[in-house]
Amino acid sequence: MALVDDIRDSAAWVAAQATHVVVEHDAVAAYAAALPPLGELPGLDEEAHVVDGPAELRAAFFLTLDAINFGSGWFPTIRKRDGRSGYFTVALGLRDRFRARGAWSAAELRALDAAAVAEVLGQDPGHELMALFARSLNDLGAHVEQEHGGRFLGPVEAAGGSAVALVELLAGWDCFADRSPYDGREIPLFKRAQVAASDLSFAGVAAFGDLDRLTLFADNLIPHVLRLDGILRFEPALVARIEAGELIAHDSPEEVEMRAGAIHVAELIAAARPELTPQLVDQTLWTRGGGARYKAVPRPRSRSTAY
Repeated sequence: MALVDDIRDSAAWVAAQATHVVVEHDAVAAYAAALPPLGELPGLDEEAHVVDGPAELRAAFFLTLDAINFGSGWFPTIRKRDGRSGYFTVALGLRDRFRARGAWSAAELRALDAAAVAEVLGQDPGHELMALFARSLNDLGAHVEQEHGGRFLGPVEAAGGSAVALVELLAGWDCFADRSPYDGREIPLFKRAQVAASDLSFAGVAAFGDLDRLTLFADNLIPHVLRLDGILRFEPALVARIEAGELIAHDSPEEVEMRAGAIHVAELIAAARPELTPQLVDQTLWTRGGGARYKAVPRPRSRSTAY
């Protein structure tokens, strides 16, 4: 079974027995019909990302960014760019570095430490997240150098035009690891490996013929959007914990049910509106989560390297 099919099957299995986070199946069809048409879907933020220049540079940018596209549980504690979220603060820091000095080479990534990462991102070098970022970038550099001759286009080429193949390649690297236990079973989720395939496609670096096989990229924001939109129902005790600002433990049943529930909802939406693939559902709902209505309500936060 392909990894993406294992992700969707595992998510459906979790959703079928979940008790903390329940899918409101009767509301999905109307919700799917009300989502924006394809022509209104946003693309990459050209201010925050490297979307031009040589393909090798764009590949390096998005693989580097998605290797550290996590930390949402820490984002309230970092210094943010004016009017920008934690994710965009990190993306803009990398963009500025790439514009000023180009990409880090694979060998340079292997040697980065927390202080070097913090300097680029405008953060405190002692912040826990900077060491986690450095460790992930060290692993990325090692794989690109040792397995792809130092070329960031190497993993894309090795995937042979398949987003699924790229996800499976990246999923074998520690810097993209994302599996959680649930009721005696290991649940693959792999948000960032799938985001990398999507980003590389949107950036024109890769021409994948199977993007429709990707699942939703499960994080903490999309379950929040789906809760406020009435598609995921969180148990009252969980809502109270989230709205009190309590961190939800990574790998806890509640956290796995939130993420798996969102993946399963995207599959139901795609079945109701086939032109909206789970990847495009993700893009729509993640962007929606930046709206004032969703920012006004505390979202679930977990501290992990998964998202």
